[in-house]
Amino acid sequence: MFLTFLLLCIVLPVVELALLIKIGRTIDIGPTVALVVLTGVIGAALAKHQGLRTLARIQEHLARGTIPAKEMVDGLLILIAGAVLITPGVITDAFGFVLLIPPTRALVRRAVTNYFKKRMTIVPPSLGSPPAGGDEFIDVEAYDVSESPQDKPADKRR
Repeated sequence: MFLTFLLLCIVLPVVELALLIKIGRTIDIGPTVALVVLTGVIGAALAKHQGLRTLARIQEHLARGTIPAKEMVDGLLILIAGAVLITPGVITDAFGFVLLIPPTRALVRRAVTNYFKKRMTIVPPSLGSPPAGGDEFIDVEAYDVSESPQDKPADKRR
């Protein structure tokens, strides 16, 4: 994981720079700089707009007493999209715009959710804390957690 992150931080900027130089030689430096600035401005505006809409959906869920899990992941993906869109580069801009398109963001959200679901161990609240050693966790597949307190509205839990 660290090696992947390191390569991403070293290789991606070098590739982005080489691509910007190639584009600059092809269409000239002025239009290339304008393209970088334009994608940054448009990307930031779209990210702000979608981020505010997602925040409103999160607040609606909280007002109803439900957990806004999908919206929280969407918010994180929109934040990542905004961050990569304001960095100069063609590849990062493409990735950022992909994250701002709701249908493609839904695909990425599903992949991210599945990734983390495979790596998490959930201990139902009724069973208390994990054993002292921390190595032995309870198999949640054996329990029916469909009626957990988290799925019920907050006002009905009392």
